[in-house]
Amino acid sequence: MPQKIRGATINLILWILLYIIVNALIFATIPSLIPSFKDLIDPYSTYIGIGLALFFGYMIVRSFSNLVYWMLRIRHPHSTAAAVRSIFTIMGIGALAAGIAGGAAGGAAGVALGGFIGMIIGYATQQVLGQAVAGLFVLLARPVRIGDYVNVAGEQGVIEDISTLFTQVKKDDGTIALIPNNQLVGSKIYIIKRSQ
Repeated sequence: MPQKIRGATINLILWILLYIIVNALIFATIPSLIPSFKDLIDPYSTYIGIGLALFFGYMIVRSFSNLVYWMLRIRHPHSTAAAVRSIFTIMGIGALAAGIAGGAAGGAAGVALGGFIGMIIGYATQQVLGQAVAGLFVLLARPVRIGDYVNVAGEQGVIEDISTLFTQVKKDDGTIALIPNNQLVGSKIYIIKRSQ
């Protein structure tokens, strides 16, 4: 695990440094060495900056989420660490989009645009984010475990898997029921038999 954490940290630092170096080359070094290059990119500098911020921002968010994942893997199982990594990725991409929108529009217009984009993303992903947060609570609080024989959300059977969005229950007749985690958190849970 320490090697994975070290690798994820180095990866994060390299993406940040690469972003700084590429930005410095495109907007400072090359234009000072080749004046005609400055005239060529000036009309498109905003678009180039946004493109670089999107690409490198995504890679930085992904690297940071992986670092969080490996740090959590020391004490938590894969499913819990993966759920937290997904939440950090979603929040990072939302913050990245709002920040770029704010930077592109400038000032109060940027804040308003960033807030509007945040509302749209929040409304569009409300169901999924609600399930992901509920899944995180299920994974951290562990009201049920894999192998428990339960009756939950009207379904009775053995817990087969617990993921970020769904809990998988194998019913007595052999069918698999995927129960959204927000229903699991919001309903009574009857644990008929705990797994050993």
